[in-house]
Amino acid sequence: MSPSEEPRHQRLARNVNELLGELRVAQAGVQILFGFLLAVAFTSTFRDASGFEKALHLITVVFTAAATALLTAPAVWHRVLFRTGSRDEILRVGNRLVLAGLGCLSVAVTLTVGLIAKVVYGPIAMAAVGVPIGAMFVTLWFVMPYRLRRPGAS
Repeated sequence: MSPSEEPRHQRLARNVNELLGELRVAQAGVQILFGFLLAVAFTSTFRDASGFEKALHLITVVFTAAATALLTAPAVWHRVLFRTGSRDEILRVGNRLVLAGLGCLSVAVTLTVGLIAKVVYGPIAMAAVGVPIGAMFVTLWFVMPYRLRRPGAS
């Protein structure tokens, strides 16, 4: 059966399942990063960190928390709205939430790598490592998919 012959309700169910499957990949990374960031705050070394490093850590934790909320929302919505006929809305809004969550995750990972480079090697290393990492996320996750889109695709 071709996608054009697939009944609408089956297509929606398949699309929701695909979305939830994709989220499993991102959620594992967010959980690991969040755990690492939370553990760091309770080390004796962290108490000696500069004000800048502590602020950068907190900003990173906030972006990670936002990524967690945004990336888990579609799964929660699917469960809360189960059998209410809301798959269209879950897909439409869920897709936007996932993209925002991935944006927050890319910022959180970039800041984490930059923070580690700063603590270990100093501010020049932070910029030398953080900027390319951030550029890599933007390019691979957002620019390339946009450029690969077919003309007229929504």
